Amino acid sequence: MELKDRIEKSVELFKSGYNCSQSVVAAFADKYGFTEEQALRMSASFGGGIGRMRQTCGAACGLFLLAGLEKGATDCKDREGKAANYALVQELAAEFKKRNGSLICAELLGLSKPEGSPVPEMRTELYYAKRPCAKMVEEAAKIWVEYLEKESL
Repeated sequence: MELKDRIEKSVELFKSGYNCSQSVVAAFADKYGFTEEQALRMSASFGGGIGRMRQTCGAACGLFLLAGLEKGATDCKDREGKAANYALVQELAAEFKKRNGSLICAELLGLSKPEGSPVPEMRTELYYAKRPCAKMVEEAAKIWVEYLEKESL
């Protein structure tokens, strides 16, 4: 699958009912040797701003999960590797914030306070119309594609 097609796939996954984080991670799963099911499970808890607590945007969390798969240190003593991963996450976070205005789910949704319920809303036309989540998913996937394209030069 072409990298650019993964952006569209991430939005399709979101519009089919997966959460924002799942949609970003699952669109790239096979690139990292994961099945779609494994990707959906590993990213499931990050939707709704991490467990619907409206903290860090789930689409951004998905982006950071991908950064770990790409550049995460696997040796606990590898300080350089850890630093390289953290630098990448900070770079991705800055780009996401620049494009979207925030990394915080509640701010992106325009909420003054979290809803306080772990139960997700029904996915209706109104849900998609009033929330910028599909755009956040698309932007996160675009940022990742741009990173991968830059790295392959």
